[in-house]
Amino acid sequence: MTESKKYDITIIGGGLAGLAASILLRDHGYRVALFEKEHYPFHKVCGEYISLESWGFLESIGLQLSTMQLPIIKQLVVSAPGGNCLQQALPFGGFGISRYLLDNELKKIAEGKGVAVYDGCKVDTVVYTNDELRLATQQGQFTSDICCGSFGKRSNLDIRLKRDFVSQKSNKLNNYIGVKYHVKAIQPADTIALHNFKDGYCGISKIEGDKYCLCYLTNAANLVNNNNSISEMERNVLYKNEHLKKIFTESEMLYSQPVTISQISFAKKTQVEDHILFLGDAAGMITPLCGNGMSMALHSSKIAVEFIHQFLQKKISRGEMEINYTKKWQQEFSGRLSIGRFIQSLFGKTWMTNLFVGAMKRLPAVTKKLIRSTHGDPF
Repeated sequence: MTESKKYDITIIGGGLAGLAASILLRDHGYRVALFEKEHYPFHKVCGEYISLESWGFLESIGLQLSTMQLPIIKQLVVSAPGGNCLQQALPFGGFGISRYLLDNELKKIAEGKGVAVYDGCKVDTVVYTNDELRLATQQGQFTSDICCGSFGKRSNLDIRLKRDFVSQKSNKLNNYIGVKYHVKAIQPADTIALHNFKDGYCGISKIEGDKYCLCYLTNAANLVNNNNSISEMERNVLYKNEHLKKIFTESEMLYSQPVTISQISFAKKTQVEDHILFLGDAAGMITPLCGNGMSMALHSSKIAVEFIHQFLQKKISRGEMEINYTKKWQQEFSGRLSIGRFIQSLFGKTWMTNLFVGAMKRLPAVTKKLIRSTHGDPF
């Protein structure tokens, strides 16, 4: 039998939450291994807008954002399928950066601090036994005292762990597909725009260089009803919003093919299961209409590390660590997630979206309050 490699903490998934947690834990002096099934750098489906609440945190873990000449985003535009537009200043603002750049820079920081990064390495199983977590991977067996699951929107491990959201019947919260392009476009550099169409919405905002992130979500039925063709769906569904038709037809696409993901769920999730602490989207995914999932992922890693450190210092028990993390996570994020789901419920049907956008134009104070309620304070 092959001997297992031993670490204090293993982290499954090398996105924002996993990378940030690995850096923080390494700063505490722990032996940390991080597993990512893809090879860095890589693209992933993401709106690539981060609330400024995360700026100080990212710089504190070693990312020199102030030297990267990133666009600062101060304005929000929301259009209804019928073309009606709402414009609103963002109360706190944000910045744009691609995941291709951001994740890879964080990975370099993690490795520079001594985190063992196993990229191109899929974790097949994770089992809690004899007060430790045992991982079976494509690169061998590993054990650790703590395991964090930061494996994104949906994973084979979610299925193996029989998490509740995986087995739910298809509904308006759990059967989405995501499609992302990088484009060159004529759009305001300080604005994030969310353009709605039947059963979906598309965001565009500037990232580094002269590129824009163009990313949309829609339900799986829209794709099925268009012969499972993304280009056909875009022409037949998205183009009915005049703003989207203009963006798609006048922008220069920088990918030969878009990046895609399926079976996205915004349903409620647990923060701990089988003694695995979930971070980022694995713990609970905020709807893209609220535009703040990346900040939430980063913040969740900071919260988890606080209690992991207490446990490894033998100041609290494993059960206390899990309970405290869940309580703190829900205190910080459950309200934002609920508001996000509520806002998403108002979009989808064309007539309802048209009505909602029209109403919000006449109620700017309400619009501002809704936006602020989905964003947190600097952490």
